[in-house]
Amino acid sequence: MFKIAVLVSGGGTNLQSVIDNVKSGKLDCTIEAVIGDRKCYGVTRAVKAGVQGYIFDRKILKKDLCRAIDKVVSERGVDLIVLAGFLSIIDEEFVNKWKKKIINIHPSLLPKYGGPGMYGIKVHEAVIANKEKESGCTVHYVDTGVDSGEIIKQVKVPVFKDDTAEILQKRVLVQEHRLLPESIEKIIKESKGVC
Repeated sequence: MFKIAVLVSGGGTNLQSVIDNVKSGKLDCTIEAVIGDRKCYGVTRAVKAGVQGYIFDRKILKKDLCRAIDKVVSERGVDLIVLAGFLSIIDEEFVNKWKKKIINIHPSLLPKYGGPGMYGIKVHEAVIANKEKESGCTVHYVDTGVDSGEIIKQVKVPVFKDDTAEILQKRVLVQEHRLLPESIEKIIKESKGVC
């Protein structure tokens, strides 16, 4: 059975979409662990769903955060690490060890509006400020850059004239909840040699 771990920093709505897809049988995998880099509802959400949750406070662990995560995912035999609203930067050693086994979801059409400082509402504010006609979300492999890894899947959404950053964020989030499980499913099928 394909095994995943999900890393979170916030409420975990993308995590919930993965949990729901695993429970319905649409995703043929198990969630071995959910790891938060701070106290957050995402970890609570995992525990309520019967998934093992961990909190590794990044302010306490600092440079040892990735070592703590690596220990858990290695012990649990994880095949894929999913960053779902995880705000800590993963160090180079960890990325290299888990090359092509870490994915991230980002709320823009990368490479646009990615990189340092581009996360959460800031992305949508930048899209609105630049009067873009479309935005969306991207799932990509994590490399040693920020939001620079190979793109797995993207979904576009329109940007309307009277959109605020908050309205756009909600529209994009609906698509994130679809895109993340679809991307995991694609990776699982590829791992089994099914296209």
